[in-house]
Amino acid sequence: MIILSAFQPQLPSPLIPFTPPWEGASNVTMMVKRDDAIHPVVSGNKWRKLKHTIENLPPTVESIVSFGGGFSNHLHALGFVCHTLGLPFHAIVRGNYEGNESPMLNDLLHWHANLHYVNKDTYQKRHEKRYLAQLNAQFPNCRIVPEGGSQSDALFGLSELIDEIDHPFDTIIAPVASGATLAGIVKGLAPTQHALGIGVLKGEGYLESLVSQFLDHEMNWRITHDFHCGGYAKQPQYLKTFCAQFNTSMPFAIEPVYSGKVFYALQQLLREGAFRKGERIVILHTGGLQGARPKGN
Repeated sequence: MIILSAFQPQLPSPLIPFTPPWEGASNVTMMVKRDDAIHPVVSGNKWRKLKHTIENLPPTVESIVSFGGGFSNHLHALGFVCHTLGLPFHAIVRGNYEGNESPMLNDLLHWHANLHYVNKDTYQKRHEKRYLAQLNAQFPNCRIVPEGGSQSDALFGLSELIDEIDHPFDTIIAPVASGATLAGIVKGLAPTQHALGIGVLKGEGYLESLVSQFLDHEMNWRITHDFHCGGYAKQPQYLKTFCAQFNTSMPFAIEPVYSGKVFYALQQLLREGAFRKGERIVILHTGGLQGARPKGN
């Protein structure tokens, strides 16, 4: 059994008060669960998703295979873990970045990962049994980790974060892309608590289905689709401006793909009076700043 405590994660992750000078903020109580501080590389929900997956690997596994884009926080975290453990890693990357590698992909190359660039049509097969069988044949004795690390093992690590919150709260807010983060959170909630997911990509109905596959009820969670800002990884100028202003005035950084959209949504919802007076809110900072890294960094 692989023990990931050797990575010296900061757990429990910090829970800090959040008192921005935003309209409506004084009507509620807010705290930020800073999972971005868990580890300098394997941060946030990536640590929680991968913890049980990696620790439960059977000794027969000879390599890890997973999927993501050129700025994937998941591939970055998993690549670092595999490199540290001496486990070969095959990254199936959406799009051809050969000769134009992103900072994240350069890190993977530095960690001796094997990059396999595929086109959009091939990447869309990542959930199909026939394609997964081909990968198993191509990489014997591999363990295939789904895109984003979203699988049943991931839910255990994510539900644990609720136990770390030692202040009473009513609502917890988190980004939604592959579904497991919100599903794991919901599994840890008390019946009186509620989870609000911020969809970071276009996918009303689709995102709900990703979360529902892990749950047996839909009673205390919902996803808002008003703040994807044009789609996954889309960065309109107003979002860039918001993130830049946030990063100069707050004690922690956000990026425009995940955390930036969560805090932008929070600002708008507070302004609209979407929360009841006195509501106690926890905002989950899921870490991962690959989307904010400039070329060459």
